[in-house]
Amino acid sequence: MMNKKNITGIILSGGKSSRMGTDKVFLPFNGKPFMQHGIDALKPLVAEVFIVSNNKEHDIFGLKRIDDVIENAGPLAGIYSGLKQSKTDYNLVLSCDIPLINSNVLQKLIAAIDDTAEIIQIESQGKTMPLIALYKKTCEPKFLRLLNKGERRLQFAVNQCKVKNVALSNEETYATQNINTPEQLNAILK
Repeated sequence: MMNKKNITGIILSGGKSSRMGTDKVFLPFNGKPFMQHGIDALKPLVAEVFIVSNNKEHDIFGLKRIDDVIENAGPLAGIYSGLKQSKTDYNLVLSCDIPLINSNVLQKLIAAIDDTAEIIQIESQGKTMPLIALYKKTCEPKFLRLLNKGERRLQFAVNQCKVKNVALSNEETYATQNINTPEQLNAILK
C-alpha cells in the first residue's frame, strides 16, 4: 500500500464552465459545493491537496491555489502546472465537476500502482477518464515538451505515456459522472 505522504491531490478548476453558465466549483450538491466533494474524496488518501486555477475566488476552500503556468491551454496545461508544483512521485488528479466521486474509487487507482505505469486512469463503461487519474511526476517534462510544441489535447499527451486503466464495476460508474450542463445537474439532484 502506497503511503499517502508520497501522493499529492490536484484538483483542476480552470475551465470556463460555459455549458453550465456559472462556475461549477461553487454549484451546490448535497449541501456542499462541487469542489468540496473532490477535496473530501482526496483528503484521506493524500498528503496535500491543491487547486490549479487562476480564479482567486477559489481560495475560499482554504487550500493552496496555483495558477496555470500556460493559460488557456486546457486540462493538459492544468495537469502540467500541478505536476510542476508537486513534490511527490504520485499525484491524484481530479476535475472539479465530479461531485459524486468518493475515496473508494480513488483508492483503486492507488492500489493499481506498479513499476511501469506513468498514468493510471479510471475506465468507466468503456470510456477512459484522464481527469480521474493518478499521474507520476515523470510525466511533467513530457507534458511540457508537448505544450511547448502547441499541443493541447490531453488524450494525445496521455497516449505518449505508459498508461494503465482501472475498470469500474457498473455499480461504481455513478461516482465518475462529469456534470457539465444544467440538465446533467438536474439528473443527479433527482
